[in-house]
Amino acid sequence: MNRILLTLVLLAGITSVVVAQSRRKPLKGKTICIDPGHGGTAATDSYRVGPGGEREEWINLRVGLLLQKMLERKGAKVLMTRIEDQQVPLPDRAKLANDRKANLFVSIHHNATADSSVNFPIIYFHGNMSENVASVDFGKELAAQLLKHLHKPHTPVSLVSDFTIFADAGASVLRNTYGIPAVLAEASFFTNPSEEQRLKQPEHNRQEAVAYTEAIIAFFAKPVAPIAAKNSEVPVIPAFKVFQEAERMTPTARRWRQDFEEGNVFVTKKDTALLRESYELFTRSARSFPDSPVAGQCHQNRAVLLRKLGKAVEAQQEDQRFREYYVTMPVK
Repeated sequence: MNRILLTLVLLAGITSVVVAQSRRKPLKGKTICIDPGHGGTAATDSYRVGPGGEREEWINLRVGLLLQKMLERKGAKVLMTRIEDQQVPLPDRAKLANDRKANLFVSIHHNATADSSVNFPIIYFHGNMSENVASVDFGKELAAQLLKHLHKPHTPVSLVSDFTIFADAGASVLRNTYGIPAVLAEASFFTNPSEEQRLKQPEHNRQEAVAYTEAIIAFFAKPVAPIAAKNSEVPVIPAFKVFQEAERMTPTARRWRQDFEEGNVFVTKKDTALLRESYELFTRSARSFPDSPVAGQCHQNRAVLLRKLGKAVEAQQEDQRFREYYVTMPVK
């Protein structure tokens, strides 16, 4: 009996040591796939360039390579989808993570829009929030660190489903890595002139890599939530098509906030014509900037208006899109 008790005590001690070590070194034994977005398209792609000539794919790669070194120093095994300015097919990026059984997939990006005053982080997860809990959890950790290291206090952040921008299927690299905790993150906007200048600076790139590193450490320091099969709990109901890339640089897209604010003027009215006008304004705002800080509210308001206009089924669909696609994030 004494031997059994002694064995149990020893096992408990060993277990506590292992747990303590895993908490101190949460990245030890983890395989993390880093995907610096785009690459190798400077001669053919005139969209991903800031007002001062800095290209998104260059920034993505600089941050990715810094992040690789930081994670490796923390004990992680790092897979890089590219290590130079070259074009890598989207399916190949996801295949690397799947074939090597990555524990996390992170696609590094920076953003563009017609409104040059805009600068805040956007983080995408695939599918429905209620099913892809692990990716949402990591997205929350990353949002907090990006705000801490790169942005001013009270900057908004969007944590949203990739169905907000690709209504039918989501983003390729997230769709094809589903089952692995995965995000595609746009840390800031290179179309903001001041931010573009910061993005050229090595220290700013390093701070961004630090933000990713700290978020990854925090994520693996806790148990990782399960990821349910796609559409096993909630069916996907595609929304309207939204502006893509170059379309988001148009004068219509620049009105995203103005359309939202004008829509709010009419949303409480009883006149049917005004309600329809309000509905169109919210629709245009969400179409122009589907991952903006007010896009979720646009969908909520569309649901309210659809009910007022006697379209209960469509209103329920809008409610679901808001619940599943837009994570409510506090402004810090």
